[in-house]
Amino acid sequence: MVRAALVTGTSLVLTGAVVAHAYFLKHQFYPTVVYLTKSSPSMAVIYIQAFVLVFLLGKLMRKVFFGQLRAAEMEHLIERSWYAVTETCLAFTVFRDDFSPRFVVLFTLLLFLKCFHWLAEDRVDFVSEQFVLYLFYYKELIYSLMVLLGVLDFLFVNHACHSIITRGASVQLVFGFEYAILMTMVLTTFIKYTLHTIDLQSENPWDNKAVYMLYTELFTGFIKVLLYMAFMTIMIKVHTFPLFAIRPMYLAMRQFKKAVTDAIMSRRAIRNMNTLYPDATPEDLQATDNVCIICREEMVTGAKKLPCNHIFHSSCLRSWFQRQQTCPTCRMDVLRASQPNQTPAPAQAPAPAAAANAPVPPPVNVAPGMMPQFPPGLFPFWGPLPGAPPPPAAAPGAPAATDAPQTKSGASSSTQPNADGASAAPGAMPGFPFSMPPPFPSAPWLPMPPPPPFMSSMPPSTLSTMSEAELRELEQEGRRGLEARLQCLQNIHTLLDAAMLNIHHYLSTVATLSPPRSETNAGETSTSVNNDATTS
Repeated sequence: MVRAALVTGTSLVLTGAVVAHAYFLKHQFYPTVVYLTKSSPSMAVIYIQAFVLVFLLGKLMRKVFFGQLRAAEMEHLIERSWYAVTETCLAFTVFRDDFSPRFVVLFTLLLFLKCFHWLAEDRVDFVSEQFVLYLFYYKELIYSLMVLLGVLDFLFVNHACHSIITRGASVQLVFGFEYAILMTMVLTTFIKYTLHTIDLQSENPWDNKAVYMLYTELFTGFIKVLLYMAFMTIMIKVHTFPLFAIRPMYLAMRQFKKAVTDAIMSRRAIRNMNTLYPDATPEDLQATDNVCIICREEMVTGAKKLPCNHIFHSSCLRSWFQRQQTCPTCRMDVLRASQPNQTPAPAQAPAPAAAANAPVPPPVNVAPGMMPQFPPGLFPFWGPLPGAPPPPAAAPGAPAATDAPQTKSGASSSTQPNADGASAAPGAMPGFPFSMPPPFPSAPWLPMPPPPPFMSSMPPSTLSTMSEAELRELEQEGRRGLEARLQCLQNIHTLLDAAMLNIHHYLSTVATLSPPRSETNAGETSTSVNNDATTS
């Protein structure tokens, strides 16, 4: 407030000084006006004074029609104003021949009216969500503002059309197009506010309000797209490609596409609600909280149950699906959930339940004492593993291993593992029907890698079908596996501590070793020893 007063006072003082200086030089009114129009510094001061007066008029009209602006409204106003100024600067490059003080005045007036169009649109969206007294308090002011803006837009469009017809294509083409777009904005805001007023004046909620709102946005979006296409075509034929119209045209097309998509999806969601979703029964209402979260009222009749088992009023769901096609509670996509599933496979007869203590039959085509073939894909980095034939049975007359002569206990104990390893194929593990491929080239100092870990049996998906003994056994099995893992981690920790102790011992030993003596010192020592021997 203090800054605005300071700027206003400074501009008034400068304007008075400039006018007084011109009148002191010329001493007459007409020569004074001619001097002011020919002097660039004087015109700059007068332009600044005009902008200050427009700013003060805008603050006065804002106080009358809107009162105190909200933070969101002020942010939107500043952001859109910067975009409008940037687009106008781009328009200067196309119509640089028409640049004049009159062009600056027309642009200032256009920006001034655009600000009030944006504020009216934001305020209608905000007021429609407030209580009734607040809405009726602003009813007459908002209607009068929209009528005033609509009349001004129509007059400026008429003036632009008359100027284009009489003088040809000029910068008035841009201003006429801008005011036509503002007319569509005023029409949309007027219809929305009228629909909100009718809804609040009715005793019961108006179910079709969302439908009218949706088709209003669709209609006005279509008009905007037509206006932008016509403007682009005329500009390309008359002048050049208008770069300043690309961004607003893209936003208008995106908004129209969204309106078309919302209309199609909402009709589909409402059709699914009427045909696919069942009505909520009294038992369903008693089992859950029977308060509709959309309208915050209790549900007695006329409620629908969504595929996610959430229940709402039918009228509330219809108005909700006009805006978005998701569940108001869990945000589930109702269109995707309502799609018909694929044809289920024919159910097979359930296999007879086996006894609890019945022995598991051995796998087919597997030799006794050998493990079955692993399923494909269990070890993706290994190739196909063919099964090994069963080991040949020992001949009846063959001597046993215990009948072999033993010369020494140490020799027998050292030769027995070698004999066992020689009897098996290289790289084979007992109980495995295949050779374990080593990860590195075989070497005598590299031990055989351990076999791959087997996949543990997964618990059943549903535990309700298991008995209490089976559940207790499953719990004990999980506990044993957890204890084994903890013991393994403790062993690893012990091994790491031992390795660190060995490393420290090695480093301390290396540090205590004396460095080797050189050959020169050794030669000198031997010469001194020989001299001592000769002397003795």
